[in-house]
Amino acid sequence: MNGKQTAKYVIRLGVTLFLITAIVAAALACVNSITAPRIAAETERKTQEAIEKVLPGGGKALEPGSYDDQGGLVTQVYASDTGYAVKVAPSGFDGTITMMVGVGLDGKVLGISIISHTETAGLGAVAASDTPDGESFRQQFKGLSGTLSVKKDGGTVDQLSGATVTSRGVTRGVNAALACVAGLG
Repeated sequence: MNGKQTAKYVIRLGVTLFLITAIVAAALACVNSITAPRIAAETERKTQEAIEKVLPGGGKALEPGSYDDQGGLVTQVYASDTGYAVKVAPSGFDGTITMMVGVGLDGKVLGISIISHTETAGLGAVAASDTPDGESFRQQFKGLSGTLSVKKDGGTVDQLSGATVTSRGVTRGVNAALACVAGLG
């Protein structure tokens, strides 16, 4: 091939690649526009379920800025006559753990509900599971207040076996919720 033929060949390959990429991008945008509302509705449903689990009777969302989030983990706060449901997003081993923490007016944890996570199956994912180990892990936070840490760090919270990073993440989320509610008075 001479230089002129090589240039035409490279241009033809470039245009072909561009067209394939544009078609795939358009298809992905179309799929996203169809699924985005469904995903948002499912996320909202899970959030409402989590609020009900940690704060019976639910609560009303507070305006962002009306609560203090010094650690950058609090994403939303819901208030009721019995306490607060605080949505937090701490980092775990394999990504963000989105969870709801119920905090009573006395500043004690009412409960924890994990909304979504990407933790390792059989290890960190146990924190969100409905197994006895998962239930036990989440239940141990009930009634606690102050600044918490896992036993491996000198605290009182039993970490999940083989999932210390996840356990620390959940504990950081609970601490952020407790600190946020303490700031609300």
